[in-house]
Amino acid sequence: MPLTVVIAEDSPLMRDGLVGVLTRFGHRITASVSDAGALIDAVREQRPDIVVTDVRMPPDNTDDGLRAAIALRREWPGLPVLVLSQYIEQSYAAHLLDLGTDAGVGYLLKDRVSAVAEFVDAVTRVAAGETVIDPEVVRQLLNRRHDPLERLTSREREVLALMAEGLANGAIAGALFVTEAAVNKHVSSILQKLQLRLDGQGHRRVLAVLAYLRA
Repeated sequence: MPLTVVIAEDSPLMRDGLVGVLTRFGHRITASVSDAGALIDAVREQRPDIVVTDVRMPPDNTDDGLRAAIALRREWPGLPVLVLSQYIEQSYAAHLLDLGTDAGVGYLLKDRVSAVAEFVDAVTRVAAGETVIDPEVVRQLLNRRHDPLERLTSREREVLALMAEGLANGAIAGALFVTEAAVNKHVSSILQKLQLRLDGQGHRRVLAVLAYLRA
């Protein structure tokens, strides 16, 4: 289903690339802007299905894009937001998680855009209400924690990493070439060992896992 998208990116080359990729897959770009103020104005005027924004952009060239996305989400709690970043910043993922689970949210490294199908899939999933966190961010978060992740088996750590990327149990089973029943057992064990609440809604499960990993 085609989506309406507002894009915010201060690099003309990157901005044009995002527009071209999403347009090629049938989505409609209702606005393409280069600073945080213009992003807020465009969303208020266009009310898109999803916002795709860089973290760093004018006027301050710090985290203006992220702050604008958070402000827009507070104004429209149902607005899906996908944030792009040049580098991994754990605090950015934390701020995005704090937006809650009422609508889709995503945090991807810009390098992921070059994997066109993967990027477009992330846009679609966030617009549908899912949580999508870059796999490299997940790996770094996992590597920074030792206890009680040390309680997990190597297979459980693999399952946890895929959970945190937003995959449902069926997709995890396919990725690891095991049965879904086996994945269900691993997930149950992981949540018990990490003392996480079992929740049938996938994106909330991802938020629970990442919230634990960044604690």
